[in-house]
Amino acid sequence: MAWTKEIPANPVVAVAGATGAVGREFLEVLNDLDFPASEVRALASSRSAGKKLPFKGCGQVPAGDLIVEEMTPASFEGVDIALFSAGAGVSKEMREAVVAAGAVMIDNSSAFRMEEDVPLVVPEVNPEDVAWHNGVIANPNCSTIQMVVALKPLYDIAPIKRVVVSTYQAASGAGAAAMDELYEQTREFLEGKDLTVDAFAHQIAFNVIPHIDVFMEDASTKEEWKMVVETKKIMHDDSLAVSATCVRVPVLRCHGESINVEFKSAITPEQAREALEQAPNVIVMDDTDNKLYPMPGLLAGTNDTFIGRLRKDPSVENGLAFWVVADQIRKGAALNAVQIAQLLLP
Repeated sequence: MAWTKEIPANPVVAVAGATGAVGREFLEVLNDLDFPASEVRALASSRSAGKKLPFKGCGQVPAGDLIVEEMTPASFEGVDIALFSAGAGVSKEMREAVVAAGAVMIDNSSAFRMEEDVPLVVPEVNPEDVAWHNGVIANPNCSTIQMVVALKPLYDIAPIKRVVVSTYQAASGAGAAAMDELYEQTREFLEGKDLTVDAFAHQIAFNVIPHIDVFMEDASTKEEWKMVVETKKIMHDDSLAVSATCVRVPVLRCHGESINVEFKSAITPEQAREALEQAPNVIVMDDTDNKLYPMPGLLAGTNDTFIGRLRKDPSVENGLAFWVVADQIRKGAALNAVQIAQLLLP
């Protein structure tokens, strides 16, 4: 059944999980994009109720502190758009209440991504899919988002046969505690102390861990599986073959990806460069003579998807290789969700 309620020009926005890293980033992005909200509600668990969150304002909402409210099913009465980053369990628990209240849930968790009646949307790639939502729109996995933003302009020139991607994922992608552990382990390592290992399966400081999320029966990880199935859904192409290896690296923020693409027809690096330079929210940072290429250490807090090291892949007939970096908390989570909300506006 198609969704019939129209979103007003100045919607009431609820941020569910407002005290978390992505929730706080939601508030930053609402301000950055001056989203035309008439009200913004900060929702979180009972232990966070009453806390004050600084908010720079957006739309008709002035700057000032937001008082965190305990999230209950009743919290969504009068809400038009609910931005969720409170974990899959909470999203599933609150879905019925959100939709019954007439709000559209834009969910950052993995709870609904592969449900047939839930669009999985990256606005630069498949904005048209928001039209068939039934009250829930899913935000893809952070690593998937930056990859498909890079792939779409190339796919429009030459259909893609196969993608091989290796990710270099920042510690903050595993949460605030994981980022704190990278800081702490670095200090312990430099002081010659035994390292405290808790947030990750192994030491993350001065190390890389080829393991993100749980292992599956075929020996891949769930993070790798997400990249495979989500890419097919977003790109509307079940024939697109994807092989992913996801690796955690000792970087604080921004994911990097090394991508090799095999196309069904010829495409030159020059054609690819021109298409990427014209693509929305993509920046080609590729001047090897001057050692210019995207690096996570330079790009934290940015909104775009950055591409460099673009070249021919000589191992296949129609192949390209390139490197992609994006801020996984912004484009990989909060920014993408608010951009989806923009698509809902009249």
